[in-house]
Amino acid sequence: MAFTPKIITCLIVLTIYMASPTESTIQCGTVTSTLAQCVTYLTNSGPLPSQCCVGVKSLYQLAQTTPDRKQVCECLKLAGKEIKGLNTDLVAALPTTCGVSIPYPISFSTNCDSISTAV
Repeated sequence: MAFTPKIITCLIVLTIYMASPTESTIQCGTVTSTLAQCVTYLTNSGPLPSQCCVGVKSLYQLAQTTPDRKQVCECLKLAGKEIKGLNTDLVAALPTTCGVSIPYPISFSTNCDSISTAV
């Protein structure tokens, strides 16, 4: 009987680690603050600051699960609506410009529900 609590504990731990996350841990505030250095570039108001690409790469590393990537997509669409004068061509090209390859387009018309971690 002494093994029963240990077995139950092991099963709980395994279940937690094996369960696929269904909700994002990334907040929109994190997305917008991580990419804040990009706004002047994306509104044709200045050159591409190196910190912008640091933010793009950081956000890419943060969003490794499907729920996280969907959340980032939704946050970007919401933030984009608030920023006047965004150059949509620069927005769409930003990941590539910063050396990040993602398998879906960056656009206001992107269906965030169709995004996954599968390539």
